[in-house]
Amino acid sequence: MNRLNIGLIGYGTVGQGVIKMLRTRENFIRNKFNTEFTIKAICDRSIHQKNTRGLAKTNLTTNYLEVINDPEINVVIELVGGMHPSYEIIGGALRSGKHVVTANKELLAQKGEELFTEAKKKNKAIYFESSVGAGVPIIKMITEGLAGNKFNAIYGIINGTCNFILTEMTKNNWTFSQALKEAQARGYAERNPALDVNGIDTAHKLSILVFLALGKSIKLNDIYIEGITHISHVDIEHAESLGLSIKLLAIAKRVKNQIEVRVQPTLIAKDHPLASVNGIFNAILIDTDPLGDILLYGQGAGQMAAASGVVSDLINLAARNNSPSTIMVGNLFQDISTFKLREIDQIKTKFYLRFMAIDKPGVLAKITGILGEHGIGIASVTQKESKKSSTVPVVMLTDLATESMVRLSLQQITRLSVVKSKPVAIRMEKL
Repeated sequence: MNRLNIGLIGYGTVGQGVIKMLRTRENFIRNKFNTEFTIKAICDRSIHQKNTRGLAKTNLTTNYLEVINDPEINVVIELVGGMHPSYEIIGGALRSGKHVVTANKELLAQKGEELFTEAKKKNKAIYFESSVGAGVPIIKMITEGLAGNKFNAIYGIINGTCNFILTEMTKNNWTFSQALKEAQARGYAERNPALDVNGIDTAHKLSILVFLALGKSIKLNDIYIEGITHISHVDIEHAESLGLSIKLLAIAKRVKNQIEVRVQPTLIAKDHPLASVNGIFNAILIDTDPLGDILLYGQGAGQMAAASGVVSDLINLAARNNSPSTIMVGNLFQDISTFKLREIDQIKTKFYLRFMAIDKPGVLAKITGILGEHGIGIASVTQKESKKSSTVPVVMLTDLATESMVRLSLQQITRLSVVKSKPVAIRMEKL
């Protein structure tokens, strides 16, 4: 019988879900995996105000040092989130000779290389399935299921809040503000949703995927990040009419010895599987060699979804405990120094451009003239007839264009007296 003593730090929504899952599936885990987990300690700053029924034999504390210094504890589960004190908790647990299970994407994105190095030094492992996609097993798929493959590209819908907002804007013809309010009402968005809607949360997760799949340690500042706050239902309507869908995508591609990494709203064909991923669901498409395209789909948020990933990490750790395979493939990271990051200005994509322009002759000629001066070809133009206003949306789809040239063009077009608001530019991807 495999036996592991657990110390849990962070008894919030996910932490309570983990305890619930361990208790309700105790017999299942024992019989199927020949494993027993004992919850030795739970630490939370407000532990004595929370429901701890059934935990009479567990050390309930507000001091995380009691957990990481307990010699009887084999594995520490960190579910505090954020940078501090999570950094101190995980580092201290490793130095105390304990394995770590965490769902902390921000910490791993910023300090992962350092923490994995410490884990290797101590011959311990960090398991982190729930850091990306909650219970969707993308980490295990990359590090084990596809371990013999090379990874060419990653395209991911990995933020449930943004995907829910874009889904509601599409389905109900809502504004961004209306959809955000609904997301907050349902508990899918924080009171301050900036990390989600500005793309930061997605970038943290993408950093982890690039670290594992493409062998490059990247910082948040290395990633081009664009959120969804500027997307309007007008853009969604136009996309629909063109047979396209707008999704916030995490994108990473390897082109020879260069890697491009970006988070951005992206137009994709409506008949592509990623276009049908709605609500709080996540999906990750990976281009592999030799296996080809792999798509993983599932619920990417919620108490039990995240708890499922944590418990799967515990079971995998217990099955390998005291064996050389305890250390996951992902913990044996080495940075591929020959890979260079490709700057966003060098990237070529097709663009959707929307201008709010005065409805009078010659406007299109001025806009297309500036685009032509910068070598940007136009694939199509759509201009709806004005009914209530003298200002109308002009929508253009470009041919492949360099990012830097598009930016220069838009800066110049914005200064035209006939253009009444900042142009919207959304990149297109052919998946």
